[in-house]
Amino acid sequence: MPEKTEQKPSKTILVAEDDRFLLKALQAKLKRSGFNVIAATDGEEALAKYTEGTADLMLLDLVMPKKSGFEVLEDINKTGAKKRTPIIVLSNLGQESDIAHIKKLGVDTYLIKANYTLQQIIDLINKQLA
Repeated sequence: MPEKTEQKPSKTILVAEDDRFLLKALQAKLKRSGFNVIAATDGEEALAKYTEGTADLMLLDLVMPKKSGFEVLEDINKTGAKKRTPIIVLSNLGQESDIAHIKKLGVDTYLIKANYTLQQIIDLINKQLA
């Protein structure tokens, strides 16, 4: 009988991004890299899906409708919903004050979209989840 190899379960990434083109590109690249993907196109949806606890990591844009990424992070911290699920902020806001605010909200990884390729983002996700 052939030996049965156990397949490692896929990790799930919550992508909170209102730019539909970038969202589709991230979804496609993540799926090709073996991840399950949950999408959220506004801050309220991102917060609701994050608090469900099914994602292993969240990629969070800061400028979104209904609730900004800042508000999502503040709500996560207020409600105590922040657990061990890592959050990577992926935004085009790059001012020092924005970065300082994000770090104060407990997020260590802050990426400026324009400075990273999709593959570099995947590599950082893999490193974060290792």
